[in-house]
Amino acid sequence: MEDMRRIAFETVLRACGFASLAIFCIMIGMSYMPRLAFQAGGFLTTMMAVILILKAYGARTKDHRRTEMWLYLEKHQRPPPAYAQWASATVLRETYLTFALWTSVIAIAMWVVALLFALIGK
Repeated sequence: MEDMRRIAFETVLRACGFASLAIFCIMIGMSYMPRLAFQAGGFLTTMMAVILILKAYGARTKDHRRTEMWLYLEKHQRPPPAYAQWASATVLRETYLTFALWTSVIAIAMWVVALLFALIGK
């Protein structure tokens, strides 16, 4: 189960890393207007959190053999077929929700910075 958690963490971390890179690039492109950049970053990061929550909801019914985590597991690391769907869904759901929590904290921070820029008139 710990191998499944590690691999799920790595795959979701990689996906969130790529999404964060895209959000960062958009924010850099808008850096001439800091309030707008942080509003865009806050909005896109909020959307990423919503997508992670939806992925967590869908993890319960997604076929475990079609997940990226399952493909990275070695044959000897995979749980027995009767237990695999439940274990895979549980691990992926927990991982998605953990990343959704972290992402929502970052989104809140970006919205607060955007509000501060709005208050000082930038």
